[in-house]
Amino acid sequence: MNENKACQSCGMTIDDGTYCQHCTDENGNLQTFEERLERMTQWLRRQEPDASPEDAQQKALIAMAQLPAWRNQPQVKAMRK
Repeated sequence: MNENKACQSCGMTIDDGTYCQHCTDENGNLQTFEERLERMTQWLRRQEPDASPEDAQQKALIAMAQLPAWRNQPQVKAMRK
């Protein structure tokens, strides 16, 4: 029985592995922090079209702060101060 778990980069439910296909490149390597932040910001803007780019980016950073892949990134750490 497969137990679903969450991608450590975006939180999406996955069957196995550490990261989902949306968070890795064609070789299975994790995207850079900057690329993942941009993609999460774009996704949030599609979900909330009235949100400003700055608000969407702030929400993306807050979400990323909860994820193992990003919680130690300097931008995420700076947000906690």
